Amino acid sequence: MPFRLPSSRINWTNSSFLISTFVLTCTAVPLYLWNYSVDAFQVSMFFFFFIATGLSITLGYHRLFSHVAFQASWPVRLLTLIFGACAFENSALNWVSDHRRHHKHVDHEDDPYDISQGFWYAHMGWILFKLDPVPPLDNVADLRKDPLVMWQDRFYLPISIGFSFVLPSVLGGLHAGWIGALGGLLVAGVARITAVQHMTFFINSLCHTVGRQPYSDRCSARDSWIMAIFTFGEGYHNYHHEFQHDYRNGVKWWQWDPTKWSIWTLEKLHLVRGLRRVPDEKVLLSQLTDTRRRLNERLTCQKTVLNVRIRGLLANSDAKLHQLNERWTALKAQYAEKADALKSEYSEKAEVQFKEARAALAEIRLEVHRALELLERVPVMA
Repeated sequence: MPFRLPSSRINWTNSSFLISTFVLTCTAVPLYLWNYSVDAFQVSMFFFFFIATGLSITLGYHRLFSHVAFQASWPVRLLTLIFGACAFENSALNWVSDHRRHHKHVDHEDDPYDISQGFWYAHMGWILFKLDPVPPLDNVADLRKDPLVMWQDRFYLPISIGFSFVLPSVLGGLHAGWIGALGGLLVAGVARITAVQHMTFFINSLCHTVGRQPYSDRCSARDSWIMAIFTFGEGYHNYHHEFQHDYRNGVKWWQWDPTKWSIWTLEKLHLVRGLRRVPDEKVLLSQLTDTRRRLNERLTCQKTVLNVRIRGLLANSDAKLHQLNERWTALKAQYAEKADALKSEYSEKAEVQFKEARAALAEIRLEVHRALELLERVPVMA
């Protein structure tokens, strides 16, 4: 059912701000650039605030406060709370409450940005109207114990306005007078806010609409490497919904995930600790299960035209994946049964079992890769 916005329920504060910043970005910012251009200082200030704000949402609001994917020292928490407020996406307390409800009720009525109500609704429509009744903040008890989170919640507006509009204007004014102050306000302030906000909004809309589902089809979340480029790694959304407490979204070494790299760097600097990550075995087995699901979809779908050779290859690949899964399950059960003995007495037998397990996982990885390559050659179902 398409989303319709009742005028009596419009949140005029949110609507006015979102519309005015977008309009100014499309009108006043280009006029300023046409008349005064920008120098290296203005460009640097834009990118500094863009990166600081964007990472504070992805690293702070999302992976730290929402999912507790790691623990952070107070300087990291303080900076992410300050620059997170600069995105004008609400206080961390409210943002986290919405996001935890999203994961708990994804694609259902209680999901704050439910994609089943339409792309526009999930993107920003849900922000533009008042919820009745207002959902209780009953899922953020842990954050209520954090004095820095509660401080930011209490002084959210002064922090947001001060660091988003006043600070860039002052810095621009010190650099180039009133023209620089105006540029700081429009470029590093208004345009940057618009860019960061829609970067976040597209995760709720586009990454639940377009992309691949290599780990699970239990919800609408999808992986998009293109969106990952613009969202500091958040585009790998199918992985995130399947393994939400992992500090990584781009789990492969080659996947673009600056948020993951930032967290890893902060750990080396002893500013964060307790990084949570899903074992590679669990990720791989999730891919195995989903690959088998897709193979079976191709084999059973009447609308997919398959020649005899391709159908045979798909069936053989599915059978091989089934055998590998059974082999791995048996090895894991065998190891669990003898775990105590292997711990107390390290032996050649233990080493053989470890090698068998590693070999099974390596074979699963190779066969999953082959199966996925094979699927690419099959026409998409009509």
